[in-house]
Amino acid sequence: MHTPLLQVQGLVKRYRRGWLRPRTTFELQADFSIDGPTILGVMGANGAGKTTLFELITGGNQPSAGRVLVSGQDIHRTRYEERDRVALHYHQSYQLRAFRRTRPSFMLERALSSRALVHLFDEPQFNTQDGYIGFMLDFFRKLRSEGRLVVLCLHPNEPVHLEILAEVCERFVFVQKDSERVSRLTFADDLRTLSRQAPVAAYLGDLAPT
Repeated sequence: MHTPLLQVQGLVKRYRRGWLRPRTTFELQADFSIDGPTILGVMGANGAGKTTLFELITGGNQPSAGRVLVSGQDIHRTRYEERDRVALHYHQSYQLRAFRRTRPSFMLERALSSRALVHLFDEPQFNTQDGYIGFMLDFFRKLRSEGRLVVLCLHPNEPVHLEILAEVCERFVFVQKDSERVSRLTFADDLRTLSRQAPVAAYLGDLAPT
């Protein structure tokens, strides 16, 4: 039986405020599966929940519901110090965020892999002057050729960012927060198809492919 490389099953992250009358201030919902190695491009406005999604996939943030399986292993049931052997989150600023520890690490499962199977790049800062973009794209392709899933999150503010996504990514997802402050994911197999969605076209503005 084939085991998908990444399964996000009924994942919900809900933030609430208030003690007597708690109200939801933000909610992220995600449910999808990635069968095998690929490079997935992620876009979405600031505050839409992209980084929260990455934190949930790498186990740095506890879900309110649902689970994340990497090659069948539940990331949130894996020992804290071994989660980077399962999924790795590359922060833009390289700041590390503390895990919310819910039980002693020794009570959790050991990582089943020696190297991360899922690599999530959270708005990497591309240097356009010294060939850094080519270096990074080659690195993404190398990871993919080694059987790994690469997730590349960009917040496009100039055409080169969309060119990067179009050149290297094989599938795309848009994270959108609605008026009820609930964020959901929209997938497409190519950037042009995704850009035809009205919210995506509005988000990209003049950068939207014609």
